[in-house]
Amino acid sequence: MAVPFRKVSKTRGRKRRTHYVISANTTVKCPKCGEMIKPHRVCPKCGTYKNKEVVKTAE
Repeated sequence: MAVPFRKVSKTRGRKRRTHYVISANTTVKCPKCGEMIKPHRVCPKCGTYKNKEVVKTAE
């Protein structure tokens, strides 16, 4: 049975096994004004959420 000549360090083994990846933030288009916003949040531009005015904005 083959045996490794040198011990693999903890860091090297953990780097090989990691699945941590940075991903881009998800954005969706606001149905009212078309601004790109984070999902499930009030639109900062028009102040709507689920087609209802939640925050009054000075337009």
